[in-house]
Amino acid sequence: MVVSGHRSSGNDGGRTPADRYAGFGSLLYRWRKDARVTQVQAGRALGMGERTYRDLEKGATPPRFTPAQCESLSTLLGLDTEERHALLLHNIGTNLIPPRGAGHPQLQQALRLLIDLQMPSPAYLCDQHWNIIAFNTVMAEWWPWVMRPGANLILWALTSTEARTQYQDWDQHASAYVRMLKFAEAVRANDGKLRELIETVKKAPDARRIWETEMAMGETRDGHDFRMNVPALGWQTVEVVSHVLYPASMPECRFVVITCVKGAEPQSGAFGGARDACTATTADQEDVEATQWYTQNRLAEAAAVRRQREPAAFERRRFVGSAAEAAALAGKHSVSMPAISAVVGPGVQLTLAPEQRTVVWAVKEAPDSWSVTQVTPATVVAGIPRDVMLGGCLPEVLQLVRAAMPTQDEAAAARVKQLLHERTVEQQLLQKVLHMIEGVGTGEPDDLQPD
Repeated sequence: MVVSGHRSSGNDGGRTPADRYAGFGSLLYRWRKDARVTQVQAGRALGMGERTYRDLEKGATPPRFTPAQCESLSTLLGLDTEERHALLLHNIGTNLIPPRGAGHPQLQQALRLLIDLQMPSPAYLCDQHWNIIAFNTVMAEWWPWVMRPGANLILWALTSTEARTQYQDWDQHASAYVRMLKFAEAVRANDGKLRELIETVKKAPDARRIWETEMAMGETRDGHDFRMNVPALGWQTVEVVSHVLYPASMPECRFVVITCVKGAEPQSGAFGGARDACTATTADQEDVEATQWYTQNRLAEAAAVRRQREPAAFERRRFVGSAAEAAALAGKHSVSMPAISAVVGPGVQLTLAPEQRTVVWAVKEAPDSWSVTQVTPATVVAGIPRDVMLGGCLPEVLQLVRAAMPTQDEAAAARVKQLLHERTVEQQLLQKVLHMIEGVGTGEPDDLQPD
């Protein structure tokens, strides 16, 4: 069954489980009420009396349920797959071996190799609190937030402005992530870091609203088919499918590969049927024509698009011992970018490599360890807040934009003129829409005639 809400009985005063008790007892209460089962029946399924069971719902700490008790209670309450799994993990734990990757550098290197070899598909590894541990270059190109210190998938998805503009139908994606948080909370009720993450998420008003109204749980987003708008691809809309796996050496972590789907029908998903609820519209004909134009004229084709066809061109991420070693990777004509680095965050060093037409993005992981990812200048520009571009960052931004253009001055000038024309048309269109809106509100005639 999918829990969509709470049905209170007459003697509950209309209170939700959150109003009554917290933790595992609250889950038992909600599951039982949704199944319309009495405390006597639930206690009997567990082999205990009504009073003992009632104390469990009030928050008493019981001995862990046995597998047989979990099975009996799951059957009685009609728990779905996710809820049954949560019940088992809370009481029995897991038969997976303890995590050992953190203490074995060789295992970490093997996982990094596996992540790198997923290219040209974006891939990353996160821990049980969704902190980003490792990622490949494509992931960094498409979603630069993973390179920021302390990058966390849940915080980015539920609290950042970026996620709202990049996920199509953000509310439905946010509900999926909230369900994952609720599943984790049910399984690890005493996890302090998880509790801190949840409280941080709930400080965002929209995320809190979803938290308070979403009652279902979900363990992962494995197999979800959805669409995103990617800044590094010129805001091209891509359809992707997420694949979630658990490494045997680090079973509490998630290894995620994002497969880009090409040629799917606009109204159907990657698998031929209806797309997941977490998806929306498709890219339009303008996106296709723009890509064709770049190819035909060989002008400033987005590096991320080019690398989709040339996976061998990707540079693997590496680790060096100092900031100086990271900067040296940009070559002898490198350009330091301290202003943009400060905007990105503490412990970040960006260095432009003009000859390679890349940016060396280095993040301090430990006193003697810097992770290095080479990305395109366009990727960096896409991640800079527009309100700081014309301030102290302007000289560095100008160098990035020039580096993203074709090397030949004539070709670069042609590309700039085309972009200026496109932006002018966009501004004119927005002005006409504004006039139309204001005209409707004031009774003034609208102005939709072409210039």
